[in-house]
Amino acid sequence: MYKRFLGGKKVMNLDLVNTLEMMKKYLNIPSPGGYTLNAIIEAKKDFEALGLSVHFTKKGALIATLRGEIDDEQLTISAHMDTLGAMVKEILPNGYLRYHKIGGGAWASIEGENCYVINNKGEKIRGSITFKYAASHIYGQEKANSERNENTMLVRLDEKISSKEDVLKLGINVGDFVVMDPRFEVTPSGFIKSRYIDDKSAIAMVLEICRYFKDNNIMPKYTTNFYISNFEEMGHGLSSAIPEKTKELVAIDIAPVGEAQTSSEYSVSIAAKDRKSVYDFYLRNKLVQIAENSGIDYAVDVFNSYSSDATQAILWGADLKFACLGPGVSATHHYERTHITALENTIKLLIKYMLAK
Repeated sequence: MYKRFLGGKKVMNLDLVNTLEMMKKYLNIPSPGGYTLNAIIEAKKDFEALGLSVHFTKKGALIATLRGEIDDEQLTISAHMDTLGAMVKEILPNGYLRYHKIGGGAWASIEGENCYVINNKGEKIRGSITFKYAASHIYGQEKANSERNENTMLVRLDEKISSKEDVLKLGINVGDFVVMDPRFEVTPSGFIKSRYIDDKSAIAMVLEICRYFKDNNIMPKYTTNFYISNFEEMGHGLSSAIPEKTKELVAIDIAPVGEAQTSSEYSVSIAAKDRKSVYDFYLRNKLVQIAENSGIDYAVDVFNSYSSDATQAILWGADLKFACLGPGVSATHHYERTHITALENTIKLLIKYMLAK
């Protein structure tokens, strides 16, 4: 369907169809915070196929390196593989599950969503997220409208069960991961709808950037490391494993679109500040100048309830210039939406940045 929107054309020799296919692939590999290994192993294969050297950090993240003209000073671009999710907290006597959230988001944001529970053997048990008082025919309208919280939001398993013992026989235990269906869709008008656009879109964009350099037989100005982090939603994505030659760090993350924000679903947003830090003024303005000189649709924005791999790295003591950019996304940490042009503008800005002196 999105192929009709793109018309089979390549912009700046970008393969946006492949970008969307890669995004779909990674959205279909569950990777809530703490359960990212399968997705990161897949990324390792994709980076190696593009000719990059790769290695794992002790924490389980992945760093892929694209050689540049200058190696003594390097760039690092981060994207996080971990997503929101949930973890089994309690198995109730009737077989329902209470859960803790992994990452942010409102309790009501996943109500009614289909899901899987992944046990410690890797087996997936189908279920859905339900509200304890969802049946207004039983509980009445007042309770049906009551607060969604850790005591009232439950996992209902799609198995013939009626007790805690039945659940345990399925191999489900406290600490198992719960992952929601992403429901990825691209409309004929180019809108991308899915859970976990944050930050699976960035994974797809990074791989497209690497493909661009390989297929066009060009090198970035500086050796560039792509740091695929695995705990960003927990607040500690990057670690001291950032390559020591890094002079600038750019985190790719979604930009919330909404009231009082300048971000849009069609442009790339460059963060000036988030709730943890002001971003480096020099690097931010460098990105702005590149966007303006290249005719890239961009916005500069300030985010109140937000942080990124970049500001997380600075707070644990990384000594480098740092920035954050990404596509504008509607309904972040919910059922998210962006437009293919936002991905296009983000990719173009990063490529131009990597080629700049």
